[in-house]
Amino acid sequence: MSQDPHAQFDSTVLEMIEHSPVGAVPVTPSYQDALKRLYASHKAYADADHKDGHVTARSLSRLQNFHADNLDALVAGAIAPEALETNFSIFDRYVRSLPADRRARAESYRAKVAGRPILHRAKHAGSEKLPVAHDLTHSLFLVPGSGPHPGLPGNYLHGSVLQLGAEAPPGSWAIQIHDCDDGAAVLNAPTMQAALSQLQEVLDSAPFSMDELEGLGFRIV
Repeated sequence: MSQDPHAQFDSTVLEMIEHSPVGAVPVTPSYQDALKRLYASHKAYADADHKDGHVTARSLSRLQNFHADNLDALVAGAIAPEALETNFSIFDRYVRSLPADRRARAESYRAKVAGRPILHRAKHAGSEKLPVAHDLTHSLFLVPGSGPHPGLPGNYLHGSVLQLGAEAPPGSWAIQIHDCDDGAAVLNAPTMQAALSQLQEVLDSAPFSMDELEGLGFRIV
């Protein structure tokens, strides 16, 4: 039996969130205190689909991840990076997974999420910025979770594993993860294989709140 005096009530609040069509709970102090505890323990997050609503990590754990469907082949060395499923195809699968009434809003993020990446490079003292080349690897993924701001419709964070420099110097690969606004978590890696290994750990860890990624070596920017 749990020694936490709030455990039973907090469990009731989680069930209330899951049974509410908009993830709502009463605004009384006891319920709001329970929400603070649930957010602090990463058992509940702000709901991206309902203003002032909440969603539980337990619910999000039932959702699927989205990434290149031939990512395993790249990890195994069976294909080259340019053969990966395209970002727009990955985004299409994400949109189709959503309830019909959320798809139009998800589509409004298409260019931002599946288009050209926003680069958060590691700063190397005495080195110049690496140039952006259009043929560098950039592969989209989406995972259930939340950040400083809610995620995309369906409560998804979006990210990419990407190459930052064609000459592949140390730190030229990265994983970047974003919420629906300006929240971002970044991890740099020296090689494609190192980046893909870290990506698999991210996929296996979902759902999560973006600040939990610091335990995997990410920095919040």
